[in-house]
Amino acid sequence: MAYIPSFYKIMESYTFKSKSLTDTKNFGHTLGLHAKAGFVYCLDGDLGAGKTTLTQAIATGLNLSGGEYISSPSFAIMHEYHGKIPLYHMDFYRLYSSDDVLALGFDEYFYKKGLTVIEWSKRATDILPDDILAIDIQLAEDNTRTIKLRWSPIYNALLKEICKIFPPTHIA
Repeated sequence: MAYIPSFYKIMESYTFKSKSLTDTKNFGHTLGLHAKAGFVYCLDGDLGAGKTTLTQAIATGLNLSGGEYISSPSFAIMHEYHGKIPLYHMDFYRLYSSDDVLALGFDEYFYKKGLTVIEWSKRATDILPDDILAIDIQLAEDNTRTIKLRWSPIYNALLKEICKIFPPTHIA
């Protein structure tokens, strides 16, 4: 039987609708603005759904030093950006399993004093920390996006801030 991280067992989830690229960027900016050191954001969804765009907006909310462009780490697998809260941006798309993540030592970043953002996190669910914010982005034919969030209790304050700006379209 496969390990199921606790965030999959969390009963509550919120769904948000992004009607434009601006909405998605504003949503990401809010995630960055209210991030705390040690947070882990797990981004999943289809190719082209907006995971890297959301990460770029998260970085603007973090106000990273140096004004570096946030690029997809698809080939490098991990990029580190410096700021008051460092950003560890990972992309597990080219990895086959959690064994690959462990072999590269990326699991150590989950527990550092920065914000870890992982694209394609479902490739390594068995080694993710229990306290994560799971973000699933689905792209519709009309170019709108559905963003579904699931979280552990340490993210409750963040979710309250998000809901002030972006009312959920569905709560389950």
